[in-house]
Amino acid sequence: MSTLLEVSGVSVSFDGFKAINNLSIQIGEAELRAVIGPNGAGKTTFMDIVTGKTRPDEGYVIWGESSVNLLTMSESQIALAGIGRKFQRPTVFEAQTVRENIVMSLKNPRRPFDLLFGRQADDTEYRVRVVSDEIGLTDALDQTSGALSHGQKQWLEIGMLLAQDPRLLLVDEPAAGMSPAEREHTTDLLVRAAKTRAVVVVEHDMDFVRRLNCKVTVLHQGSVLAEGSLDHVTKNKDVVDVYLGR
Repeated sequence: MSTLLEVSGVSVSFDGFKAINNLSIQIGEAELRAVIGPNGAGKTTFMDIVTGKTRPDEGYVIWGESSVNLLTMSESQIALAGIGRKFQRPTVFEAQTVRENIVMSLKNPRRPFDLLFGRQADDTEYRVRVVSDEIGLTDALDQTSGALSHGQKQWLEIGMLLAQDPRLLLVDEPAAGMSPAEREHTTDLLVRAAKTRAVVVVEHDMDFVRRLNCKVTVLHQGSVLAEGSLDHVTKNKDVVDVYLGR
C-alpha cells in the first residue's frame, strides 16, 4: 500500500510543555487507522498539525504522490488538497434540512456547459442521494438537521465531509454519546469509507476500536508508544502501564 500521509520527526511545545515529541506516523492510501492513548498523549495536537491548525517546531508532514509539504500550506489549502476533519461535537447547520447541509458541502466544480444545459441540478441530486444512502439518512433528507438524534447528526457531519470527497478523513471520537445501534452503524460507515480513502479515528472506547478491526497507533507523551493490531498493542507492557492499567 502506497503512503498517503507521512508525519516524520514532528515536535511541538506549548509554554515549555512538549505536546508532540519526535512523532512519526505513516498512513496508507486506503487505510483505516485508530489512534488511542491517555488524555494529553497528543492525539488532538496530531490532528491539528495535519490540518494546519498548529505549526510544529520541527519535522515535516508530507502528503500525496507529489510529496507536498503540508507545513507550507494554510488550513484552507490543506482542506482543498483533500484532508477532511470531523470534530468530536457535530457542527451541522441545524436550521437547514439534511439535503441542504449535504448540498452546501458538495465538491462542486460548476462548469459553464453544465449550467447551460441544466446538468447541474440532476448531478447534485444524484450526488446528494449517494451520500445520504452511504450515511443512512435518505429517509431524513427533508428533515431539519436540528431535529436529528445525536448519532444522526454525527452521521450527517461525516456525510458532509464525504461530500467533499476527501482522500483522508480525520474523525475525533465518533462513538461518544451514541446508543449501541448507532455505534454499530458508525462502525460500518467508517469501515466502508476506508475502502476508497484513508480514515483515521481518534477514540477512547476500546470496544469501538475493536469493532473497527484495524491497525492501532498508541500515543503517549506526544510520540508513538506501540503500533499494530489491538490485540498486539494491548499485550504491550508499556501500553498496559501507561494507558490500560489506569
